[in-house]
Amino acid sequence: MEVMAKVAFGVYTLVILGGAILAVSSSSLVRALVGLITTLVGVAGMYLLLATPFMAFMQLLIYVGAVSVLIFFAVMLTRAEKGGDESGKAPMKTYVYGLAATLAPAALLGWLVMKKPVDSVAVPVEVTIKQLGDGLLGSYFLPFELISVILMVAMSGAVLLTWEKRGKK
Repeated sequence: MEVMAKVAFGVYTLVILGGAILAVSSSSLVRALVGLITTLVGVAGMYLLLATPFMAFMQLLIYVGAVSVLIFFAVMLTRAEKGGDESGKAPMKTYVYGLAATLAPAALLGWLVMKKPVDSVAVPVEVTIKQLGDGLLGSYFLPFELISVILMVAMSGAVLLTWEKRGKK
């Protein structure tokens, strides 16, 4: 069973890395979104390996479902200006700066973990899905609903601005 878990970990890692590479290297926004979705599905698989099916389901429902659809509509409803910054190739120093910005925090965090290991980590109390649901929809019901209203207003505003811009052209 342990061998299968390691194989699954390797597969999910490849899915995450493949999706991430596709997301950042694609010149098409739709292909980049497909890479993002692939990466998020791989993360949901990692949650399954951690024996947290509820978190995996929430990852699929919220990020792969809702957020990806929101990004897709935002991409489809907006038009890029012709001859903008994206039309040319980026200079090599941009890639070097990007690589340095990626490796610097990883190197710093790796050094900190190696030099100052955590003494012990408390085992978290196991929370059932019923308790989690009661907590989210009990005392946090109002903030939960306010966040959904804010997201709806933001999406409606984006659509409204897009339609106004299309009407002026």
